[in-house]
Amino acid sequence: MELGKLLKAELEVIKFRKKEFQEGSYTCYLFKKGLDKILKKIGEEATETIIAAKNESKDDIVGEICDLIFHTEVMMVEKNICWEDIERELKSRREKENMNIEKEEKRKAENRTDECKIN
Repeated sequence: MELGKLLKAELEVIKFRKKEFQEGSYTCYLFKKGLDKILKKIGEEATETIIAAKNESKDDIVGEICDLIFHTEVMMVEKNICWEDIERELKSRREKENMNIEKEEKRKAENRTDECKIN
């Protein structure tokens, strides 16, 4: 299964867990504890991802990235954010970047020495 479909499917499972409480579900536990707990877990997983990257074990890094994505998805559900929202923002950023690159190329082609700010 392609990554985008996999992430969307995982988000749907997380949404279901929020709506339908299941005893013993870690995801339900996070929702029950609330946003502060969810955000704390994102911070912990971000730190663990950094440590794994410093230790240079690819398997550990991949595992920690997956944990970070999962907890981020839990926060996304809590805040009513979907992958389409993320996709829209990324596309918008890419368009802005492409516009800045085009401006810079035009400036260079015109032998202009003024700077073009790239965001």
